[in-house]
Amino acid sequence: MTPDAEYLNDLLVEAYSSILKIEEQNVAKATSLNLSISEIHLIEAIEKNTQEDNKGKTISELSEILKITLPSVTLAINKLVKKGYVTKTRSEEDGRVIFVNLTDRGKKVARVHRHFHRCMVEAVVKDLSDEEFRAMVSGLVKLNKFLNEKIQREE
Repeated sequence: MTPDAEYLNDLLVEAYSSILKIEEQNVAKATSLNLSISEIHLIEAIEKNTQEDNKGKTISELSEILKITLPSVTLAINKLVKKGYVTKTRSEEDGRVIFVNLTDRGKKVARVHRHFHRCMVEAVVKDLSDEEFRAMVSGLVKLNKFLNEKIQREE
């Protein structure tokens, strides 16, 4: 690995660790919620991907969106149901299909988490020039494309 590539690797590892640490601290401030970071991200995914008709998402769809196994998502959803953050509703058209939706409590968590991310992004980009901002976005788009392709190859 070249020194530049090694430096980039160190920056990516540090950024990833820092993001997780900041999210952990943010979750710790809201300990009364009794939620893990993974559960908050699942709540976020449900909110972000709920259709306009408010039918919700199926567990299979959430598994695909999050790139997590179906049993893991099922277990996490069941925990969130018990904690009062999501509901499961059987489809009227096909009783085998179950839709997952956020409760009011779940929607509040999603709003707070979205606000947290918005504040983080605003703080990161506030001192960037337009050129630096475009370069950062371009680099992250390429990184995400690479990571998604790698995930597809591994499946």
